Amino acid sequence: MSKLPKIGVPIIALAVLLLILIIKTAVTIDAGKSGVLYKRFGGGVDTSKTYGEGFHIVAPWNDMIIYEVRQQSISDDMQVLSVNGLEVSVSGTVWFEPEKSKLPLLHKEKGENYIQNILAPAISSAARKVVGRYTPEQLYSSKRDVIQKEIFEETQKEVADQYIVIKRVLVNDVELPPTIKTAIERKLKQEQEALEYEFRLAKAKKEAERQRIDAEGKAAANQILSASLTDKILQEKGIEATLKLSESQNSKVIVIGSGDSGMPIILGNN
Repeated sequence: MSKLPKIGVPIIALAVLLLILIIKTAVTIDAGKSGVLYKRFGGGVDTSKTYGEGFHIVAPWNDMIIYEVRQQSISDDMQVLSVNGLEVSVSGTVWFEPEKSKLPLLHKEKGENYIQNILAPAISSAARKVVGRYTPEQLYSSKRDVIQKEIFEETQKEVADQYIVIKRVLVNDVELPPTIKTAIERKLKQEQEALEYEFRLAKAKKEAERQRIDAEGKAAANQILSASLTDKILQEKGIEATLKLSESQNSKVIVIGSGDSGMPIILGNN
């Protein structure tokens, strides 16, 4: 019985050691994440493989560095200069993800803080380049979608060889200095009023032109009608009317060839 404690101690120590070994060697990579293996005695970062989700056995002297590989976003408020040197505040959001197949190279060359050290400066640089092409008026008005697209393209260029994939860029707001913003709004209002006045003036001119053309058409028609009504035609029309009256059942007295124009005269009906 006295020997049992002496035998039990090594067993317990071995079990504890085995437990520690299991804890140190077993690595679970959660969903949406990938791992990079660092071999302490085997040349450093293993650039040949990216470790996916699930359970992995790793030698206790090696380390598994786990990265988020799902789409992520970074938002920032940047102070940049317009083409004429005025300071503009641009608020934007960029959606990105690390290039999964190149994750070991990202870790080896850029490090775990690649978002702060690589991506954020790249976004600021792209925003400065793009905003610097435009005036405050253009930034304030209809150029928002164009600016957004150009920042997206410029950011892609900035991180082209950095193992980062840019998915989308959204410009949330472009804030101008208050005095500039007020001046632009006043100018836009005046331009709108001028456009409305020009529209009303053009509409009035078109209506006047329509009335003139209508009056000229009526005058021309009357002139043609007057020119066609000769005395002979009027006499023929009178004869036609006389014939129709003579065929009527109502009694009447018709004097043929009377009047200044020689037209029939109806004296009365009984």
